[in-house]
Amino acid sequence: MKFIHVILFCFFVVQMAQAQQKIEIYNPNADAAADITKATALAGKEGKHVFLQVGGNWCPWCIRFHKFVNEDAQLDSILTANFEVVKVNYSRENENRKVLASLGYPQRFGFPVFVILDGNGKVIHIQDSSLLEEGKGYSAEKVKNMFLMWSAESLRLASEKYKP
Repeated sequence: MKFIHVILFCFFVVQMAQAQQKIEIYNPNADAAADITKATALAGKEGKHVFLQVGGNWCPWCIRFHKFVNEDAQLDSILTANFEVVKVNYSRENENRKVLASLGYPQRFGFPVFVILDGNGKVIHIQDSSLLEEGKGYSAEKVKNMFLMWSAESLRLASEKYKP
């Protein structure tokens, strides 16, 4: 009887681990081009930029970044105040090759990779996420600085300050 309890406990632990791994942040069936077009239009109206998080549900660092930002109230607030956010899937089911080609092949930096578009849809920055890492996670200060430095407001202020 004790053996059956051990087997059941192991089965339960495995099931729990698998359930935790099945996080669905990226939608392989999403129309990334349409989502980006919609976000760009909204960003243009609201004076924001578009933040593209490119990755997949298979990528532990992609999931880690998503959780990191969503669980940090300050980072989440800065992100949503300054950007329209689109998660662009890259997986076996859908590599979004055409969309990523139009963005300058950001996948060359690995995953996740972040692409920032202005309110007109122009790529203004591609961020290698490894530069934001700290230990086995991300640096709140580095992520915060990236969000602030590439916000529409920051670039507007810089263009006024450094006007030729």
